[in-house]
Amino acid sequence: MKITAADIAKLVNGVLVGDGEIVVSKAAGLAESEETDVSFVKSGPNQAILSLFQKSKAGVVIVPMGLKLNSTSAALIEVQNPLAGFSQVLALIANEKDIRSGQIHPTTSISPKAKIGKNVTIGAFSIVEDDATIEDNVCLKGQNYVGPRSKVGKDTLLYPQVVLREDVFIGQRCILHSGCIIGADGYGFFFENGKHNKIPQIGSVLIGDDVEIGACTTIDRATTGATIIRSGTKIDNLVQVAHNVDIGEHALLAAQVGIAGSTRLGKGVVLGGQVGVADHVNIADRTQVGGGAGVTKDTEPGSVLWGTPAQPLKNQLKEILYVRRLSELFKDLKKNKGEGH
Repeated sequence: MKITAADIAKLVNGVLVGDGEIVVSKAAGLAESEETDVSFVKSGPNQAILSLFQKSKAGVVIVPMGLKLNSTSAALIEVQNPLAGFSQVLALIANEKDIRSGQIHPTTSISPKAKIGKNVTIGAFSIVEDDATIEDNVCLKGQNYVGPRSKVGKDTLLYPQVVLREDVFIGQRCILHSGCIIGADGYGFFFENGKHNKIPQIGSVLIGDDVEIGACTTIDRATTGATIIRSGTKIDNLVQVAHNVDIGEHALLAAQVGIAGSTRLGKGVVLGGQVGVADHVNIADRTQVGGGAGVTKDTEPGSVLWGTPAQPLKNQLKEILYVRRLSELFKDLKKNKGEGH
């Protein structure tokens, strides 16, 4: 990629300050940038940011609107949200790197009963089963499995070794990273006659539009009905979503989250890393749960929770403070009783 400062300003709808003819071809953070890089200043001013900026060699820097920075060499582009502007440039670079051939590799196995759209790219050793649907502009990078009656929506990208079992439905513009398994059996058993007996899992998984799912994340099919991941949700690596879970729009799930069966997450819910959620819990809209917490009961909209069992953040911080003071309190108690040891 080669692009001028003036073209970047137009792309991000920013105000150019400096030489619009400067050409860059890459992107980098301020500290590691070179003359051929575009970089950004997220916020400011503070001494650390000013120091980084002064040492930076970036040819073009995207900065907050009205932030006064003196530069003799870099072209500055003022925008309302520098991170958003920088992301637009990164998307441009990513699109150039991700060349979709629109071709199907000869080692791919595609059922004659499958439906394949226009400009579909399918990499080596992929399998598309009976009655599966691959819509227009989908890219399967290779070694992917799309099971019977499953569907992959337009412009969706599957990185290598993603598995979609039967009756899995993926929306448009989704990204599934390597090792995802969507539609494995839910963990359903009942104990009878001295053993654990399997409950057949005959439901499906429905994933909305613009969903991103991290590497080695597993989303189980429903026992009956559907496990649902609604549009705009972003799921990190190594997350487990159990059967019949319903995750609302624009939720954020960090790494190693585990959600037990039949739980409901509302819109805009944020779960930090290693959060565990019990079964049949309703997590209300905009709830935020800190890393490592355990949610065992329903929440109120907009709650900020932490700890196990999860409770309001202020209460948890008080408990931590009290626990840390226990040794001092015991010493005081012994002293008051005159024990002396």
